[in-house]
Amino acid sequence: MKLLEEVQLKLVSSLKGKDLLTLLDYTSEEVHDLVKLATQLKTITKAGKCPKLLEGKTLGMIFEKHSTRTRISFEVGMNQLGGKAMFMHSRDMQIGRGEPISDTGKVLSGYLDAIMIRANSHEMVKELADNASIPVINGLTDLYHPCQALADLETIYENKGTLKGLKIAYVGDGNNVAHSLVVAAAHVGMNVAVATPPGYECDTEIIAKAKNIAQANGSQVTVTYDPIEAVSGADAVYADVWTSMGQEEESAKRLVDFKDYQINDDLVAHAKSDYMFLHCLPAHREEEVASSVIDGPNSYIFEQAENRLHAQKAVLASVLS
Repeated sequence: MKLLEEVQLKLVSSLKGKDLLTLLDYTSEEVHDLVKLATQLKTITKAGKCPKLLEGKTLGMIFEKHSTRTRISFEVGMNQLGGKAMFMHSRDMQIGRGEPISDTGKVLSGYLDAIMIRANSHEMVKELADNASIPVINGLTDLYHPCQALADLETIYENKGTLKGLKIAYVGDGNNVAHSLVVAAAHVGMNVAVATPPGYECDTEIIAKAKNIAQANGSQVTVTYDPIEAVSGADAVYADVWTSMGQEEESAKRLVDFKDYQINDDLVAHAKSDYMFLHCLPAHREEEVASSVIDGPNSYIFEQAENRLHAQKAVLASVLS
């Protein structure tokens, strides 16, 4: 391995000034390069030599939803890269009193170098990006969670040494995490299988686009109602909560509808023996995943959570440097 002093960081120059709203807007090469850059930045950061690529830059962070990992990882990431981050809750801003998001985008473009937003509506985030003259990064919307998917790929890449040709299985709700995971996996040539209960399928248009990307990269996207079919032969098995923020009134119904979709010892017995268990967190033990799995030797959830920091640094450095 090269000495750290000799490592040449390859920023994804094609992303300079570009938004990250969904990985559907990125090329497969750009997604590959971001994952590799994230692993480099992680290595250099662990050695105490994270480059100050964003000195003098300020990231504004808008939150409509509660957050642990997103807020802290973006704030720490900007700090490690030499920049600054500002936390802004929507209720403390004029958008909380009805100011058009288009006006907010134009105003903030005069103060900041980039905006990260964690919001309820993807359409609102698109409108913000359309009216901002600085990069807008999606920290989570109802449709996509691209930064999480990049961290997922980084975690698999670091531990498996490759991505292309591996199989990842997602079992649970066809939500924003599932959408971004399927697209990300397709970009890097992974085979991906998604098992959801009837009525909780992924968005059909997103799946169709992901299948086209996968075909171009020599892999497949499979959707099924059978969790055993999805998990069979998987190199990685992924779960998310059954009831996301804003769906609390559906919780009792979802517990019934998802009862056969728990990732437990019986289910993961169908995966490869060295499978990786992944979860975007927070997790509800003994609901979507058994404690024996999430706290077992095949679980990589905390490394995965840490990698949000490094994957997002790769994005920030590439769109802002």
